[in-house]
Amino acid sequence: MTKTAANQPLFLVTGANGKTGSRVAALLDAAGHPVRRGSRTAAIPFDWTDRDTWGPALAGVTAIYLAFQPDLAVPGAPDTIRAFTAAARAAGVGSVVLLSGRGEPEALECEAAVRESGLAWTVVRCSFFAQNFSESAFVGDVLAGVVALPNGDVPEPFVHADDIAEVAVAALTDARHAGEVYELTGPRALTFAEGVAEVAEATGREIAFVPLTRPEFVTALGELGLPDPEVALLDYLFGTILDGRNSATADGVQRALGRAPRDFTEYAKEAAATGVWTPR
Repeated sequence: MTKTAANQPLFLVTGANGKTGSRVAALLDAAGHPVRRGSRTAAIPFDWTDRDTWGPALAGVTAIYLAFQPDLAVPGAPDTIRAFTAAARAAGVGSVVLLSGRGEPEALECEAAVRESGLAWTVVRCSFFAQNFSESAFVGDVLAGVVALPNGDVPEPFVHADDIAEVAVAALTDARHAGEVYELTGPRALTFAEGVAEVAEATGREIAFVPLTRPEFVTALGELGLPDPEVALLDYLFGTILDGRNSATADGVQRALGRAPRDFTEYAKEAAATGVWTPR
């Protein structure tokens, strides 16, 4: 169990093993803040689908980084967020930082639930992460040398997960960010085809981008053995959210941190240097 000194804030980081949650927890650790990692495998387990885990995970917590899994767009997410924030308030939590989805109508309903919770709140609104190319969704395709996706010609200002984490930690630790909605993007928009080309240049490898139709994309996901709910979510994200609505850049990183966001080229070079895209 996490122990804290009297009056010392304790931060619950949900999704602590995810792309943003792991970074938020690491930054809080580095700054000397007590952190309770919210995951099924933690010392105090936390599971979005098991409400009996919520109370122990919330006990003694001051502020929460709320990264809902699998996505705020899934059916029932707003009800879960309402129930969780109500439990948080009842447990004496003071504030919450919500990781929200840019351009997702369902995410707006979840944001409303957070705003109405009685907690101090900050919303960090994002779309596609640059790290999707190196830490999860597309890394296998990059290694194979072929990335096949729908809507490859739609510009997307990929946001760096480190920027998300830094904004979230600022909001968790400084009350001046309460009541703010920060839309986070990179400094410029690239198509997925252009993003793949930058990854290829950073690695010095030939990596092709192959455009797919939505039906072809769904078929390919099914052939990979993904569960139907996951296929439906990915089809929704690529077929609905990636329609140009999020192509414009936003100033959330600048407003929150006083600096420009990290560029995709910088990300690609850093990721390539780790060897994550080097075939073995």
